[in-house]
Amino acid sequence: MTEELRAVMGETAGDDIRHGLAIELVPNCSLTPAQAFGFFASLCFVSFTVAGYFAAQGLWPVLPFAGLEMAVLGWALNLSLRRRRCTQTITLTEDEVRIVTRDSCGARSMAFPRHWASPRLVRARGWHPSRLVIESHGRACEVGGLLTEEERRSLHTRLQRVVGMVNESPRLQAALNP
Repeated sequence: MTEELRAVMGETAGDDIRHGLAIELVPNCSLTPAQAFGFFASLCFVSFTVAGYFAAQGLWPVLPFAGLEMAVLGWALNLSLRRRRCTQTITLTEDEVRIVTRDSCGARSMAFPRHWASPRLVRARGWHPSRLVIESHGRACEVGGLLTEEERRSLHTRLQRVVGMVNESPRLQAALNP
């Protein structure tokens, strides 16, 4: 597993394997809310200072455009900060694979019997990234949509080792300690 993937996927099960393995997928957000506010405030200060200088020279139409630019930047930063709350937790036990997705719409949970679950990586087509899905009995759940291609492939390999394919359920303890 790569170091980048370790930063995105965290095992929360600890040493007590009876409760299973939990893999937490979180977006890699580079700014905290305080840093985003500081960045936005400093850009507003610079932008309105420059626009004010030009407005003082008689070029007043510069001010509304500077305001529009800062409004769009504020909207984009807000959207980025809201995305940091989107997470996925994959919990594996001897009997089931449970995926809990939390986003702005709330929390959704889907469970599959581990013996019949199958992780599958759907190849990328054109500009679209690949998709990692866990399937069982005609139902499927996409996981790792916020990961990079390399991280998604690494997670797929790991899930194949831990979950196994259909009709193949390796002992969880043995799969975690190869």
